[in-house]
Amino acid sequence: MPELPEVEVTRLSFADRIAGARIEGVRLGKPLRWALGCLPESLVGREVLGVRRRGKYLLLDLDVGLLLLHLGMSGSLRFEVTPGPAGPHDHFDLVTNRGLLRLHDPRRFGAVVYATAGDAPEAHKLLGHLGAEPLADGFDPLAFHAGLRLRSAPIKQVLLAGDLVVGVGNIYASEALFLAGIRPTVPARQLSLARARKLHGAVRQVLARAVERGGSTLRDFSNAHGEQGHFQLEAMVYGREGEPCRVCGGAIRSMRQGQRSTFFCLRCQRG
Repeated sequence: MPELPEVEVTRLSFADRIAGARIEGVRLGKPLRWALGCLPESLVGREVLGVRRRGKYLLLDLDVGLLLLHLGMSGSLRFEVTPGPAGPHDHFDLVTNRGLLRLHDPRRFGAVVYATAGDAPEAHKLLGHLGAEPLADGFDPLAFHAGLRLRSAPIKQVLLAGDLVVGVGNIYASEALFLAGIRPTVPARQLSLARARKLHGAVRQVLARAVERGGSTLRDFSNAHGEQGHFQLEAMVYGREGEPCRVCGGAIRSMRQGQRSTFFCLRCQRG
């Protein structure tokens, strides 16, 4: 699944090119996770003011309303001036006078939803429960620690939940916990302020590095230029079960948490 770094990399790869574009047409393919929420033809003539990100959602601000895009499990976006014909897994085309934005989604868990405003019920339903943005100034270490103190679940699960801090998906939760030296199974409420601060910094560091490296391409992720990410090549623990730890040389282990694979080092993550 594309996680926060992949979504941010996607945004950066086309935001400046589509800003100021006028919508000339909309094509819908097979149904996605949620309905568009408006007649496609009602978007014709509107201007794309810019592209923001909230968690794993891309927000295309229009002169009237906005489009919320989610890449789901296997989705990716392309923005091309001279696109080819739509394929069987291309389920949304936004035709503009500057190029075509196309959502490719083989599993169709992604979505494009129109909201009349940022505080409209449609937007609030999707965004209202999201936690702090980890790469923004509002991600405060003291508030982070206070939130952890209220949660008895394992710290890895708390990071994935998204209501305390948003967008720290499975890959980056494992990596941040390794960097902070914290075992994934430790109850969140047991972390001291010092350890919470260390994890706070690790989350920011790992996500920022992933954006810098273009995200992670484990299967088919690529940005709006069609370029793959490279963060997975320098992962410390994720996907490295049985391989030697890059720090201590011990074998990387894995286990299942909440139906997701967790990777860690027993020596480097002692508690």
